[in-house]
Amino acid sequence: MAFNGTVEVGNVMDALYAGTDFSSLNWAEQKWVAWYVWWGNPIIATGMLSFLMHESISGVLFLGLSSTPFQQWDCTKQVLWAHLTVELPAIWLFYPMSEFVGMKTYQVPFPSLSTMSWQIFFFMFFEDLFHWAAHRALHTPILYKYIHKIHHKYSAPFGLAAEYAHPAEVMILGMGTLGGSLFLCLFTEVHFISFFIWVIIKLFQAIDAHSGYDFPWSLQHILPFWSGAEHHDFHHMAFTNNYSTSFRWWDRIFGTDDKYLVYRERVQAAKAKALSKEDFLKAEQALMDEVLAEGLKAENEVEERSSRKVKVQ
Repeated sequence: MAFNGTVEVGNVMDALYAGTDFSSLNWAEQKWVAWYVWWGNPIIATGMLSFLMHESISGVLFLGLSSTPFQQWDCTKQVLWAHLTVELPAIWLFYPMSEFVGMKTYQVPFPSLSTMSWQIFFFMFFEDLFHWAAHRALHTPILYKYIHKIHHKYSAPFGLAAEYAHPAEVMILGMGTLGGSLFLCLFTEVHFISFFIWVIIKLFQAIDAHSGYDFPWSLQHILPFWSGAEHHDFHHMAFTNNYSTSFRWWDRIFGTDDKYLVYRERVQAAKAKALSKEDFLKAEQALMDEVLAEGLKAENEVEERSSRKVKVQ
């Protein structure tokens, strides 16, 4: 159903939910209906729901896991700029795109938990592969120098740094977040609630990966193929390796975790050799400093290649 303007409140129920058995709806579905009826326009309702969810999680949790006030303010300016120039337009354009490919938005009831579960996993799988490939591309000389370099400003990430990126990078990587759901619509029925839950999961994953904390409850301690903060921290230190976002398997399959694996072996060897916790922490810090020095060297080499290419052109 296409909507070009706000539906009058008295006609919303008939326009959106004619023939719906409201007595069969669960609590969440009833609140979903109430939200769309209150706004009276599915375009506005979907956009506001997405915007408020994203900004709430970004604002509270990203800032809560950030380090110094200066870092917070420096990052906040760039993040807000990306939100205004890329994410806000994308949020409001998502409804027309989703309607075009047949995604359900305001409709109830929701799909079953089993359907939502496998679809969310597909979104994660799709985004992780897309992110790995796009991230590798962003480390090529030209794209790195003019786009991705901003995200690598901090070798030790913190919460807000998850979205500290050039607007072009936000747009490129965002295609992976949106693309899986839109692509799946071509083959089966997808509801916006599945995509909505996936985006929440994705935000928490980004927070976890860039938090700088190896939380006891982080999934890498339960699922060995989950990336987590420690896996992504190495990428920011070493500049190379560990390009994936959620899962470790693409880096393992394509051999882009070779330096990381050597580093982990050296850390484990240092741990076995250390006579005390203090000795181990000193040895670990020395290894991290060595990786960081090599990463800065690799970054400089990429930028030099970019400069040479520009001169040749």
